[in-house]
Amino acid sequence: MRAVHPLRRIGRCIALAAALLVLGTATTGGWLYTRLSGNIHGAAVDGALGDNRPGATRGGRNILIIGSDSRTGLGDDYGAELTSMQSDTLMLLHVGGSGKWATVVSLPRDSWVHIPACRQGDGTLSAPHSFKINEAFAIGGSGGDAARAAACAIKTVEQNTRVRVDHFMIADFRGFTGMVNALGGVEICPERPIHDAKARLDLGAGCQTVRDAQALGYVRARYSLGDGTDLGRIGRQQEFLRALAAKARDRLHHPRALYGFLDSATASLTTDPALADLRRLYDLAAGIRGMDADRITFLTVPNYPRRRDVPGDTANVVWNPPAAERLFTALTLDREITADRLREAAGRLPPAPDTVRVAVLNGTGVAGRAREIADRLRALGFSVTAVANAPAPVAATTLTHPEGLAAQARTLAARLPGLTPELSAAAAPDTVTLTIGPDLPTPG
Repeated sequence: MRAVHPLRRIGRCIALAAALLVLGTATTGGWLYTRLSGNIHGAAVDGALGDNRPGATRGGRNILIIGSDSRTGLGDDYGAELTSMQSDTLMLLHVGGSGKWATVVSLPRDSWVHIPACRQGDGTLSAPHSFKINEAFAIGGSGGDAARAAACAIKTVEQNTRVRVDHFMIADFRGFTGMVNALGGVEICPERPIHDAKARLDLGAGCQTVRDAQALGYVRARYSLGDGTDLGRIGRQQEFLRALAAKARDRLHHPRALYGFLDSATASLTTDPALADLRRLYDLAAGIRGMDADRITFLTVPNYPRRRDVPGDTANVVWNPPAAERLFTALTLDREITADRLREAAGRLPPAPDTVRVAVLNGTGVAGRAREIADRLRALGFSVTAVANAPAPVAATTLTHPEGLAAQARTLAARLPGLTPELSAAAAPDTVTLTIGPDLPTPG
């Protein structure tokens, strides 16, 4: 029997539930539909994204799905230590232009990326810097504003992937626990006891039904299960979604379960205005439901441990430039990419920073700028061989390389989002040349 992907299962269940609801408006006068559709929070973000955005995808739609750590409504016994909004899960869903296929890309929360300047809760702009990707949502959401949180997450994803985000969906923990509880809980079967203080989880071995904080703790647990990484947790979350979708398929014909499931799901959702309507969400879910299972692909951005480049960092990962570029280019061009093709590309790691010789030239006219950037690059492991002034001021930063050093240039470009390496016959031999302009992002 062919396995059904979790996204297709969930799409089928939500589409079924929403279809029953939409059809039911004929006898309810639309009250139920109006209430549930009104649960969805619409947040406009276009004005906060600026002009430096990728071009439109050549067909299809890209939807950024954000699982929020918001504890609103969960009581003081869980997550009371949090003072800002947090993103626990980031996925980029690409629905193919023909509507016949989809790609779901997980962006590990420990991905070390460039975070652009974002509007914070107090109205000020944050400073551009490098950090793990989930911090972007927290920066924008420092005042509890979901629109600013989403805007910063979108800007960060767009600038690091060069894929334009067309829509977004934020689902917080209220919806997750509510959907689980509406179905009477979900069965899990851990092979060993689980004791995780951070997730506030204490479970015995063997099959059991979890709900409320236990269900939440199970999908959030990290350090006590598997290899202790966010990558391991992503796989466990997908398994839990399969079980949740299977339970929903069996229970959603019960009116109380149907209403509880949809009430929790919609009340937890914040979307862009174009998706803030139950019928539009139904159309999206129905489209996924109708896809062949083998045309829905789940991928994780190819990555490697950051300790390879920065030995002291044992907690984060860095995206593998050639393989990640292949993945994001496929999304932009609306082309399907298989896990096997991506795995083949991911098997070739980029050159390590300490093998990349860099000449840093100051084209800004600001004294000391080249030395400042050189010091940052050395801290990231690069071998800086020259620091000097450019022959003349430049309007924009450039990264050039001689024949044979394209891979080395890509390694440096991965630390400078938005910068594209260029082959130059005039480039110094065995050296990548970074000519600094006023637009240079902070290396990280």
